[in-house]
Order: sequence, then structure tokens, then C-alpha cells
Amino acid sequence: MVSNESFLVVARYGFGLPASSTLTAYSVLAQWESSYPGLVLRRADGLPPDLHGRVQAALCSLRGRGCLLRDLVRVRGRDVFTSVSRALLGLPGYTYRYLNTRLFTIPWHSEEVEERKEGEQEDKSQGEALEEVENKDKACCDQELRAACKALWELNHFFCKDVYRIEEASDHEQGPKEAEAGGGSPQAQCSKGSPVTAQFNVTLLNYMDPTTMDQLKEEPYYGMGKMAVGWHHDENLVSFSSVAVYNYSCQDDKVEGGSSEDAGRAPWRLGLKVAWDINTPGLAVPLQTGDCYYLRDDLNRTHQHCVLAGEAARFSSTHRVAECSSGTLEYIRRRCEEALENMSTNPDTGARNLHSLSPSALQLSEEIHNEVEFEWLRQYWFQGRRYSRFCSWWNKPMEELEESWREMESMTQLTLAVAEDDSCEEQRRKEVAEALLPALTERQQHRLTWKERCESRLAQTLPPEEAPINRPYWCDGDPSMPLPFDLTDIISRVESLLWK
Repeated sequence: MVSNESFLVVARYGFGLPASSTLTAYSVLAQWESSYPGLVLRRADGLPPDLHGRVQAALCSLRGRGCLLRDLVRVRGRDVFTSVSRALLGLPGYTYRYLNTRLFTIPWHSEEVEERKEGEQEDKSQGEALEEVENKDKACCDQELRAACKALWELNHFFCKDVYRIEEASDHEQGPKEAEAGGGSPQAQCSKGSPVTAQFNVTLLNYMDPTTMDQLKEEPYYGMGKMAVGWHHDENLVSFSSVAVYNYSCQDDKVEGGSSEDAGRAPWRLGLKVAWDINTPGLAVPLQTGDCYYLRDDLNRTHQHCVLAGEAARFSSTHRVAECSSGTLEYIRRRCEEALENMSTNPDTGARNLHSLSPSALQLSEEIHNEVEFEWLRQYWFQGRRYSRFCSWWNKPMEELEESWREMESMTQLTLAVAEDDSCEEQRRKEVAEALLPALTERQQHRLTWKERCESRLAQTLPPEEAPINRPYWCDGDPSMPLPFDLTDIISRVESLLWK
């Protein structure tokens, strides 16, 4: 273990001051340049003052509305509550996965979206346009929440432009970086398909109150103090993408009004260290309200960071390029379509048939069946009705996904019928059973795990609107379902077919 004098404390108005007299100011700068080249600081005065006001009011509004909640996550096979209250904002239909938990975005309302909606209304009467806008607002969220989400989008847009500008200039800069105030490149864009590397598509909002966080652990390697969040890498990010973080410390008793922090309280700090290395001095960066920092390039991969607790309550807005190749509504809809292509329904009789009984086709449909159920439906409902309480954007998409999942239950029933059909060729029956058994076994195990999680002691402590819901769930004999919830008997039947 490195002694508690072997970390660098970054000063408020400079790049670094040594925590030990054995370190010179030059060595601090050299250490930063060699060990932390991807860290960029932007002090609060580098952002537009009116943006600070809107963002801080938005954070307080979202917390006041109950949007920031502690997550019941899965760590090493057991459920634990996060010490931090969180909410995910971002592009509509996007998700972010961490600690075996999938968060679903509250959509931020960008200027581009608003302009498109206005364009759609041009050819309609004033009454029709007003009615449609009101219906859309009712179906999504109210004006207060829309304004809060849009403020966070404005911050996101600023970060996209600012990181782009810094990356453009990085080839000409050396040493530790503290971003200069000023506007970003007008060519930078954050829209999908843009060449800009910092296409932040989500922001994970965090709220931490040290007075309510029990048993904060001491930082173990450098003696940096109490940690609100331990050493970690951020998960589920596009490789080499940047992370941008906005810091807002506040007096908890004045959070609703968005007051600034008590200057006499110890500040929150960002801790940084080289991953799997406790010999290189760590870095501790004090953060004041409105300060921002960027973790650029592959710093998130090669380094770990932690959050060192201050004395006031603190918000952070952490903007990321989430790896969403399998994490968007568009993606899972395509997967459902791919699976359901293997089944047709007779329009006259309603009879259903499978187009292909090839092992690869059956395995694909069963794999997608499990993905929809355990990566989307159960993930969503395990978080209770938290989303629909203040934003109903996901209501209809989840209904559609559940309907597709029901169709896949019918596909499994058809596949099982082939495997158990005595008139079918024995080799074909065996191939179908072999394709079906692994998916059924996995499905049964996951259903039991999710059921146990929903009924756990911790889950029972949550208020009704946040309590996990074991959905989909149905009782044996439900005429609307083609197969039972408990697959034990079916698995035994398929196994017996293979034993023969």
C-alpha cells in the first residue's frame, strides 16, 4: 500500500500542488502529463452563466419530482441498494446498463425535436395542432419535466462542442489541461451519424447526500479520505469515447431553490489512479459548483476513478457515449421482427406454423425470446412503476415488446409440439429437442432468479410505486398463455426425448 502522502492534490486555481514536501510543483505537472494526460478540467466560469442556472434548476426539479432513485442492483450474486440516487436522461429509446441493471432513458427534449414537431403542425389547423401537442405532452411528460430535460440536453450539446474543440486542439497542446473559456466549434454536431467523437447519447444523473450515506469507506490506497463511490471504470461505453461530468454541490435544505454551496464546507473531489497500479501517485481534484471535467480518449479504460465525499449534498450529470448496439428500442424491435419472421398465421383459420425447423432458426428465435424477456421486460418491471409515474414514453413500447414476447411463447409451443410429435421423423424430433432444451433451461433459471429478486427482503422495503413487479407472470392454467410459467415439467419432457 502506498503511503497517504503519495497522492497529488489539484489546487482550485492551478494545475497541481504536492501533498508532500518531497514533491515539487514541476514534478506534479510532469506526473499529470505522464500519468493523466486524458484529464481536462473546466472551471465554472468557462460555461455560460445562464446555462448554470438552467442546469442547476433542472437537477433540483428532477429530484423534487422524485425522478432520482436508488437502484436495486446485482453485485456478486446478491442484491444491494446503490448509495447514490440516479436517473437516466438521453436519446429517446436508449438504455444504459450497469451492475446487471438496465436503466431506461427519460427522453431529453432537444431543439431539433421541437423544431420537427413544429414543422409537422404547419399544415394543420390551430385546433388540431393544439390538440395533438397536448396529447403528446400528456403521453410523455408535463412542461416542468420537459423544461428540466431540455436544460440537460443544452448542457449535453455544450459538452459535445467543447470536447470536439479540445480534441481538435489536442495535437498542439502539451501537459495538463485546463480548458479555456469560450465557445466550441460551430461545426461540431451531436446528432446521430456525426463525425464528432463525443456524441454523448445519455447522461446519468447522480445525487449524493453524505449525511444519509451510511458507513462511507476510507480510500484504501492513498489515504484520500471518505469515498462516496469506490474505485471503478465506467461500464458500457464506446471504446475511446470521452466522459463529461458537471458538478453541482448544494445545501440540502435549500436544494429545491437551487442555492449554491456553503463555501465553508469541504468540497467533493474526483479521485484518479492508474488501473491496477498503486505505485504511481493518485490524483485528487477538488470540485466546486459548476466545475466540469472530461475523461478523454481511453482514460476510462486505462485508469480508475472514485468520488471522494464532501460535506454538502451533490449532484453530478455524467454524459457518456453509451455502447448501444444492443441497447436501443430500435434494436430490440428489429430482433423481435427477426424472430417472428419464422412464424406465419393462416388468416382464415388462425392456425400458426413455423417456416423453418432448422436448428439454427429455432435457436435464434429462442435466443431472442430470452433476450426480450430478461434484458427488457423483466429489467423494466423490476424497477416498478418509476418511469410511468412522471414520464410515460416507455409505456407503449413495452406493451408492444410484451405482445411480441407472447407471440414467441406461441413459437416455443409450436417447437415443443414438433419435438413431441410421434408421427415426425425421429432424427428431426431429436434435432428440435436439442435446439430447444438449452433455451428452456436458461429461461427457467432466470425466471426463478427474477421471482426471488422481486420477493426479496430488500425489494419489500420499497414503496409501492417503486417496488419490483414480477412481470410477465401468470398462474398455471391461464387460458391466454400457451405455456406455463414454471417450465420444470416441460424441460423434463424434452430431456426424456433426448434420453430415448
